[in-house]
Amino acid sequence: MRKKGAISASSGNVFADAGLADADERLAKAGLAHSVISIIKSRGMNQTAAGRLLGIDQPKISALMRGQISGFSTERLFRFLNALGRDIEIVIKSKPRSRRHGEVHVVGQV
Repeated sequence: MRKKGAISASSGNVFADAGLADADERLAKAGLAHSVISIIKSRGMNQTAAGRLLGIDQPKISALMRGQISGFSTERLFRFLNALGRDIEIVIKSKPRSRRHGEVHVVGQV
Protein backbone atom coordinates (compact mmCIF):
# COMPACT_ATOMS: atom_id res chain seq x y z
CA MET A 1 0.00 0.00 0.00
CA ARG A 2 1.34 3.44 -0.98
CA LYS A 3 1.65 6.20 1.57
CA LYS A 4 -0.06 9.38 0.69
CA GLY A 5 2.40 12.25 0.49
CA ALA A 6 1.64 15.75 1.56
CA ILE A 7 0.81 18.08 -1.27
CA SER A 8 1.90 21.65 -0.92
CA ALA A 9 1.27 24.65 -3.11
CA SER A 10 4.12 25.87 -5.27
CA SER A 11 5.88 29.05 -4.27
CA GLY A 12 6.01 29.98 -7.95
CA ASN A 13 9.72 29.18 -8.04
CA VAL A 14 10.55 25.56 -8.81
CA PHE A 15 14.16 26.11 -7.68
CA ALA A 16 13.02 27.35 -4.25
CA ASP A 17 10.53 24.48 -3.99
CA ALA A 18 13.41 22.08 -4.66
CA GLY A 19 15.48 23.74 -1.93
CA LEU A 20 18.25 24.91 -4.28
CA ALA A 21 20.57 27.76 -3.37
CA ASP A 22 20.18 31.05 -5.24
CA ALA A 23 16.66 30.09 -6.30
CA ASP A 24 15.62 33.60 -7.38
CA GLU A 25 18.73 34.02 -9.53
CA ARG A 26 18.22 30.58 -11.08
CA LEU A 27 14.61 31.40 -11.90
CA ALA A 28 15.60 34.74 -13.46
CA LYS A 29 18.28 33.07 -15.56
CA ALA A 30 15.79 30.42 -16.71
CA GLY A 31 13.38 33.22 -17.67
CA LEU A 32 16.07 34.94 -19.74
CA ALA A 33 16.96 31.66 -21.47
CA HIS A 34 13.28 31.01 -22.16
CA SER A 35 13.01 34.42 -23.81
CA VAL A 36 16.04 33.73 -26.02
CA ILE A 37 14.65 30.32 -27.03
CA SER A 38 11.18 31.75 -27.71
CA ILE A 39 12.56 34.47 -29.97
CA ILE A 40 14.69 31.99 -31.92
CA LYS A 41 11.68 29.70 -32.39
CA SER A 42 9.32 32.56 -33.32
CA ARG A 43 11.74 33.58 -36.07
CA GLY A 44 11.90 30.03 -37.39
CA MET A 45 15.69 30.08 -37.15
CA ASN A 46 17.67 26.89 -37.29
CA GLN A 47 20.41 26.34 -34.72
CA THR A 48 23.24 27.19 -37.11
CA ALA A 49 21.69 30.55 -38.05
CA ALA A 50 20.93 31.32 -34.40
CA GLY A 51 24.50 30.47 -33.43
CA ARG A 52 25.87 32.73 -36.14
CA LEU A 53 23.71 35.63 -34.94
CA LEU A 54 24.60 35.07 -31.28
CA GLY A 55 28.29 34.40 -31.90
CA ILE A 56 28.31 30.83 -30.58
CA ASP A 57 28.52 27.43 -32.21
CA GLN A 58 25.58 25.16 -32.99
CA PRO A 59 26.25 22.69 -30.14
CA LYS A 60 25.94 25.54 -27.62
CA ILE A 61 22.65 26.63 -29.22
CA SER A 62 21.50 23.01 -29.00
CA ALA A 63 22.34 22.92 -25.28
CA LEU A 64 20.50 26.19 -24.70
CA MET A 65 17.44 24.94 -26.61
CA ARG A 66 17.41 21.82 -24.40
CA GLY A 67 17.44 23.97 -21.25
CA GLN A 68 21.05 23.28 -20.34
CA ILE A 69 21.86 26.80 -19.20
CA SER A 70 24.62 26.22 -16.66
CA GLY A 71 27.21 27.31 -19.24
CA PHE A 72 25.48 30.65 -19.86
CA SER A 73 25.85 33.61 -17.51
CA THR A 74 23.09 36.13 -17.01
CA GLU A 75 25.24 38.73 -18.76
CA ARG A 76 25.72 36.44 -21.75
CA LEU A 77 21.96 35.88 -21.99
CA PHE A 78 21.54 39.69 -21.91
CA ARG A 79 23.92 39.95 -24.88
CA PHE A 80 21.96 37.26 -26.74
CA LEU A 81 18.72 39.18 -26.18
CA ASN A 82 20.34 42.39 -27.44
CA ALA A 83 21.61 40.54 -30.53
CA LEU A 84 18.04 39.32 -31.08
CA GLY A 85 16.83 42.94 -31.11
CA ARG A 86 15.56 43.19 -27.56
CA ASP A 87 16.21 45.91 -25.00
CA ILE A 88 16.70 44.92 -21.38
CA GLU A 89 15.38 47.08 -18.60
CA ILE A 90 16.28 46.44 -14.97
CA VAL A 91 13.87 47.91 -12.43
CA ILE A 92 14.74 48.17 -8.75
CA LYS A 93 11.88 48.80 -6.37
CA SER A 94 10.92 48.38 -2.73
CA LYS A 95 9.66 44.96 -1.73
CA PRO A 96 6.28 44.60 -0.06
CA ARG A 97 6.37 44.63 3.74
CA SER A 98 4.68 41.23 3.69
CA ARG A 99 7.86 39.58 2.35
CA ARG A 100 11.01 39.09 4.34
CA HIS A 101 13.44 39.25 1.39
CA GLY A 102 13.54 40.86 -2.02
CA GLU A 103 13.01 38.77 -5.13
CA VAL A 104 14.29 38.72 -8.70
CA HIS A 105 11.80 38.47 -11.58
CA VAL A 106 12.09 38.34 -15.36
CA VAL A 107 9.14 39.72 -17.26
CA GLY A 108 9.46 39.69 -21.00
CA GLN A 109 7.87 39.79 -24.37
CA VAL A 110 8.94 37.77 -27.34
